[in-house]
Amino acid sequence: MNSEPVRVVIVDDHPMVAEGIQSILESYDDINVIGTLSNGREAVDQMTQLAPDVVLMDLNMPEIGGLTATEMLLEAKPDTRILILSMHDSPEYISTALSHGAMGYILKDVPTDEIKTAIDVVMQGGRYLCTGAQGSLEPQDDTDREPLTSREQTVLLQLAQGKSNKEVANVLDISVRTVETHRKNIKRKLGISSTAGLTRYAMEHGVLQGTGVGGL
Repeated sequence: MNSEPVRVVIVDDHPMVAEGIQSILESYDDINVIGTLSNGREAVDQMTQLAPDVVLMDLNMPEIGGLTATEMLLEAKPDTRILILSMHDSPEYISTALSHGAMGYILKDVPTDEIKTAIDVVMQGGRYLCTGAQGSLEPQDDTDREPLTSREQTVLLQLAQGKSNKEVANVLDISVRTVETHRKNIKRKLGISSTAGLTRYAMEHGVLQGTGVGGL
């Protein structure tokens, strides 16, 4: 086990929320809150200097929101564990956050010790969803999601292999504009806003092996 305290940064544009979480976490000997920031821009700008192990990230913030900041932070420091801390419990928010690379999702009304539990879990390489987040995702499952067409599944496979729109168009003998349309529809149906998110989704759901998308 690592004897050094876990280095935590809190990113939230509500000072009282950030200070409250900081006060809670600083009561643990194995956690060191090294910074509280008010938006995603500050998090991105200070990532290298602060070098946190875990970032507690709010979603709705000025300048750069939590989802964009999560993706940018992971591009710069892939080993950083990001936990979304949000008041939103809708399946769309939760699934989109996870597709952007977050390792967990915690609702702001959870018991205080659950934040510490979430940090412990992600530091061990696991994924953590608080009870409320799990409950939001379970009934949604895949049944309420608009399914991908067979052509969209094929396009997703090509995109997940790193091909550009033009390369996909050449492989499938369709126009670049058609590929762009399919790409937009895939992102909408899966609730994913970035190419990196599509690739991550493809890896997690077996798309790169040509499986796992039929019911989505």
